[in-house]
Amino acid sequence: MSRYSLGRWFVLTEYVRDHAFTVAWFGLMSMVWFGWGQEDPPGPWRWRLGVASVLGIALAGLFGVATALSWSGESALDGRYHWFGVLVGVEVIAAGLGCLLFARSGNGRWMAWWVAVIVASHFLPLAVLLDDVSIAAVGVVQGIALALLVPRLRRSEVTTSRYVGPVMGVVLLGFAAVSAALFVAESGLPWRV
Repeated sequence: MSRYSLGRWFVLTEYVRDHAFTVAWFGLMSMVWFGWGQEDPPGPWRWRLGVASVLGIALAGLFGVATALSWSGESALDGRYHWFGVLVGVEVIAAGLGCLLFARSGNGRWMAWWVAVIVASHFLPLAVLLDDVSIAAVGVVQGIALALLVPRLRRSEVTTSRYVGPVMGVVLLGFAAVSAALFVAESGLPWRV
């Protein structure tokens, strides 16, 4: 099995199913983050967050089809699904415990930032499990962006979701769009896989 010729430069996965699923999942998760960003956005941002959410859902739908059509294909997770489950379990517990501590300490506005830090961090081991270095790059970009947001968030009293949601959404949607273009260039239209 050979790695995508275009994807080689970006170090994308060699598995069509994993590639399609990642585009679909990142599209869906971009919608989730744009949605969370609508908790308390500045007025002019609301329609932009809505449009970005629709774009994320469109990618999720199109590449959800590609995932379904290629489901019988190989995956980097073959034989390692239990480690994926452990990773997701640890992530959910860490996010939940952190949010509980923030809520109990009266700092509930920091929950979105905390969940984003956990999500960005989990992309590093996920990249190893999926044999896809580009996913680690997403986590690094998100981690840097979240660190750069801290001073602004400290100066403000608004919920952190105002800024964290759009930042996470933009990174995920941008990655999904570039990855989708590479998928189409290498494998064809998502519904013809």
